[in-house]
Amino acid sequence: MESRRSPLKSAVPSNVVSPVRRCSRTACGRPAVATLTYVYADSTAVLGPLATYAEPHCYDLCAEHSERLTAPRGWEVVRLTDGSAPPRPSGDDLEALANAVREAARPQGRTVEAGAQNGRRAADPMEVARRGHLRVLRSPDS
Repeated sequence: MESRRSPLKSAVPSNVVSPVRRCSRTACGRPAVATLTYVYADSTAVLGPLATYAEPHCYDLCAEHSERLTAPRGWEVVRLTDGSAPPRPSGDDLEALANAVREAARPQGRTVEAGAQNGRRAADPMEVARRGHLRVLRSPDS
């Protein structure tokens, strides 16, 4: 008698194995982004980018657990940065971005250009003030 089952099909479907490595912390199912290795001889915990292969004596951690990592008293934590990861914006970067947005929102350049084109200031008689793309209008009662 011939078997009707295909030789490539498994008798029991498995959804336990996932191609994404998960955090090693108990009850955490988030994807791993870093690998923790303990160097007992130097009393050092090394946290680096996710290792290429899962090693038996290394621990994969998600972003939250890798940021909150602390080492035992007397131990040193060494955090290795991933050169391919984009750097986080610094305070200077954020301040420069905020200044650029403020500069772009100033109406002076548009008003001067419009006034030069028309020979006068082109404004709505109901408009009291303008800030960027927002306008303050007079009340219809006044």
